[in-house]
Amino acid sequence: MKVNILLSTYNGEQYLKEQVKSIQDQTYQDWQLLIRDDGSSDGTVEIIQELVAQDERIRFINQGAIENLGVIKSFHALLKYEKADLYCFSDQDDVWLPDKIALQVAEAEKYPQEEPLLVYTDLKVVDENLNVQHESMIRTQSDHANTELIQELTENTVTGGVAMINHALADLWTGQEKHALLMHDWYLALLATSFGKLIYIDQPTELYRQHSSNVLGARTLRKRVKNWVRPHILFAKYWNLIESSQEQAKNLLDLPVSPQNKEIIENFVTIMDVPLRERLRRIRQYGYRKNRAFHTFVFTSLILTKFAYRGKK
Repeated sequence: MKVNILLSTYNGEQYLKEQVKSIQDQTYQDWQLLIRDDGSSDGTVEIIQELVAQDERIRFINQGAIENLGVIKSFHALLKYEKADLYCFSDQDDVWLPDKIALQVAEAEKYPQEEPLLVYTDLKVVDENLNVQHESMIRTQSDHANTELIQELTENTVTGGVAMINHALADLWTGQEKHALLMHDWYLALLATSFGKLIYIDQPTELYRQHSSNVLGARTLRKRVKNWVRPHILFAKYWNLIESSQEQAKNLLDLPVSPQNKEIIENFVTIMDVPLRERLRRIRQYGYRKNRAFHTFVFTSLILTKFAYRGKK
């Protein structure tokens, strides 16, 4: 199977070579690495040029046409650049374990190519020097991994760096979505659960590096403490996440989802527009919740009480 690895870079000179080396050291070698730079001002572009010169499987797709699109649009440009059977998303600062691609390809081969598919794995959380902080990012952050639409509507457990998708799923991400995406990995997981399969492999295949420049880092104790000592900020973040996830999910309603999935999505994205009794009924009937009990309590309480809710702007 043809595997395209998609790597979007932005001021990634510190760790880029190490990540590319971990790709080159994969046990599965039938891949090509497509790199798009999103407007780096450090030495990233020079490093990419050096890597391209050393390995013919590595291609710099926007050399001479550097433009800042943002992470979501940059990955979309990479995805649409050239057709493949399977696509892996790579962050610039992590490290892949040697059997990552082989493990995911073997899983993907179990399913028909015409069925939209996303296969993802667990990750180990490490510090800047690759010392392990958490053996399982999934269990540390979310308690368990999602595989169903009802779960992914309210909480994402798919991290882009360990996501592999097939071409049938890639086709569903058109780039013409009317509503804002929170992140490409979350939206692809929603597409997979709406139209095909979201498969989780309970094994870490990546060292997820925590450092000061992460776009979206793993949640830490320090972040949690800071939130709880400033509750007004915490509630604002909760509402922003709820509303943003509703906005993202609206894109699914522009696609030919099944009647059953359409009902689940519509009732979620409009839940704040109906009276209390109806909000309670929907939560009970469809089971909208978070992965951890406490977060479910906060989520449900906010939906029912509308505490600190500012409404649509």
